[in-house]
Formats: sequence, C-alpha cells, structure tokens
Amino acid sequence: MDWYLGNYWYLLLLLLLPLLAVFLIRYLKWKKKKREVFAESKFHDDLFEKKSGFTKFFPVLYLLGTLFLIFSIIDLLNGAEEVKTNQRMNNVIFMLDVSNSMNAEDIEPSRLTEAKNLMINTMQKLKSDKVGIVIFAGEATSIMPLTTDYNSAETYINAVETNSMQIQGTDFLKAMQAAANKFKNVNKDSRKIVLLSDGEDNEGNDNAAIKLANKEGIMVTSVGIGTDEGAPVPEYVFGQLMGYKSDVSGQTVISKRQTEALKKMAEGTGGSYIDGNNINEAPDRIIDALNKKQSSSLTTVKSQNANHYYQYFLAVSIFFFFLIYLINPKRDFNV
Repeated sequence: MDWYLGNYWYLLLLLLLPLLAVFLIRYLKWKKKKREVFAESKFHDDLFEKKSGFTKFFPVLYLLGTLFLIFSIIDLLNGAEEVKTNQRMNNVIFMLDVSNSMNAEDIEPSRLTEAKNLMINTMQKLKSDKVGIVIFAGEATSIMPLTTDYNSAETYINAVETNSMQIQGTDFLKAMQAAANKFKNVNKDSRKIVLLSDGEDNEGNDNAAIKLANKEGIMVTSVGIGTDEGAPVPEYVFGQLMGYKSDVSGQTVISKRQTEALKKMAEGTGGSYIDGNNINEAPDRIIDALNKKQSSSLTTVKSQNANHYYQYFLAVSIFFFFLIYLINPKRDFNV
C-alpha cells in the first residue's frame, strides 16, 4: 500500500525545521554569552555544573523529534491510498431529433415533448452512467458533454425546441458524426447512443451512419416516436400557432412515424429498436437495451479512507523527546 500526499502545500510545515534550528543556535549563543558576562571562562568549571557528554546531541534530537512530528501531522491531514476497482458503466449520448415533424401531436402533447420526457425518465433510472446530449435535424450539435450530473441534463433537455436547428431534415450521419466526436476519449466497449426520432424526412444517410457507428464501436438503441396514422405538423412563430405544414398544392401534410430507418440503425449496430409511445414502459426497455452489452472499466480512485501511518511517525517523535527528558532531567542544555 502506497502512501499518497494529496496536498503538497503541507510540506511547507518542514520550514519549521530551519526555524527551530535558528532558534536553538541563537539560544545556545545567548546562554554562552550570559555565562561569559557572569564570569570568565576559567571559572566556569568551578561555578557551573559539568555538562554531560550528550549535551551536544540535544539540538539534533530536538530537530529529529520535530521532523517526525511534522510527518505525522502531514499524514494525518491528508494521507490517502490508490484503489483500483472494476466499474461497470456506460457512456450514453441521447441523440434527439428536433426536426419540425417532431411538433406533430399524434402523441400528446407532442412527439418532441414525449421524447424529452423519455430522456428524463430514463436518466432517472441510470446509476453511474455518464450521459451527453446531441440534437439534430439537417445538421447536428452537442449541447451537453458527458456527465453524471443528471439534474443539469434535465435543464438542458427542457430548453430544447424544434427551432434549435435552422437546417431542417433528419440527417442521421450528421448526428452520428457529432456523437462520435464526443466519444473520442471513451472506451469503445462502453459507447452507447439512444436515438429518439420519428424517422421522417430521412436524408438517406443511414448506411453511412451505421458504417461510422461500427467503426467507432458505437451501439445504437433507437426509439420511435409518433404513430403510424400520423398527424399534421403545426407551424409556430414566436410560440404562436400560425397553421399547419402544407405541400406545394396547399394540402395539409400528414407526418407519420417511419420506423424502417430507425430499426435499420439499431440492427446494423447490434442495438435494439423500442417503441417510444408508451412513456411508462419505454424507459425500462431502454435501460435493459443499454445494459445488454455493458463493459467493465478499470478505474483508479484515491481513497480518503486510507490506512494512515501517522502513529509510527508520532511514536518515533515521542521517543526522541523522551530520550532528551531522560538524559536531561532539568530540561536544559547544560551548556
């Protein structure tokens, strides 16, 4: 077991040693001077008690006693040990579709709200897993780094709207590229993506996205949001409903969930497809899918509950001071 010093500032306590040495030297010189003032040196043998042969070792004993006392204080304040443990954990990036079709209300209150609630409910069931968030439409961006701060994650999720992305569409490749970039420093065995989308307006980059995911060791769990019957896509301006999306002929567009691409993404990366319309069951199914291939990582932790060695340093320090007391009962230098 190694002794680890977490705060090197504690070593400044060692500066007490030169200060003590200066004090002892000045004290000895002062005492010698006082004796010279009291009487000439030729009378010292008759006037003063003969000094012990051990007297010259007293300064060294005092310094050694103080040194080990400082070591005991340093260890008591901040001794620690390095403990290596195997932790089973995932690094999960929630990849959220924020294209305009996610405003459809075939799932109350809307597909986007359903997807956001699924993310929050799933995170509440996670334990030590790290989570990050990528939002995408025709482009993609990361809005939260990998973290275990689930409360902050919820704040980020609640702020997401479909107008967060200017370029519309559903480009899985752009989203996968953004996620892969976030996974750069993560073990490949623990790279997981939860893709939440209605699959509509797909840009047709499924194969390229799957190829990139396999190259980067990423498993995708896809979650389909919306119904097969579909619903109109509301269009909002500054939060006000202005109507519903229509085609070039003026007919209202009915947006339907497209599961083919979502299932393809999951199956092509060794993941699972999950129906996200049931808010009560979907989070547990997502957790089960994430844990299907869970990796173990060797983590080094500096434990603050380490075994300390201050008692040994303290015992040596006491020994030196006790030795001084035994040799010099008057607790004086007898110079």
